Amino acid sequence: MRKTKSVDRILDAAAELFYLHGLRGVGVEQVIERSGVAKSTLYVHFRTKEDLVAEYLRRTDESWRARLRAAAEAAGPVAADQLVGVFDALLDAFDRHGFFGCPFISAAVETTLDSEARAITIEHTERRQAWLAELCEQTGAPDARGLAQQIGLLIDGALASGRLLQDQAVVDGAKAAAGRLIGSHLAAGRSTAVI
Repeated sequence: MRKTKSVDRILDAAAELFYLHGLRGVGVEQVIERSGVAKSTLYVHFRTKEDLVAEYLRRTDESWRARLRAAAEAAGPVAADQLVGVFDALLDAFDRHGFFGCPFISAAVETTLDSEARAITIEHTERRQAWLAELCEQTGAPDARGLAQQIGLLIDGALASGRLLQDQAVVDGAKAAAGRLIGSHLAAGRSTAVI
């Protein structure tokens, strides 16, 4: 129990600091100070900063994908509506603490190509895209994989632009664009079926 509380405190502190200041902008000493644990406690659980960053990204992956799924499910049982509803997770994130960007985009930019953090980032993106592709297939869109790729680009673009502009309208625009995009894919499928 005590071990779990210490790890949670360390990861909560790291998440807050990494989100606000980036991976490079935060030192282990800052995480120790914010979490209130002893230096030895941190190093018992995380031998290096890279280990801490990797666990932070794994935890964020689980949390973020759960938020995306919850937003989709809240939009109702229709897959096309769920794809648009995904963007409500981004709006919720903006409402909670403003936009400091996507932790995975940040990790990809701030780490080396051969790092564990980058590998976790790629795995996160692949899992998200596989889930989006499943939803797109459920819509009956003729190019479900292409539609999923485009929805993913809208999500990533909204997160990156939201960071830059600090304006919720960016996400509103991405959500509206997703609705139009899905509609055009479905209309193309209907016209192909008629021919």
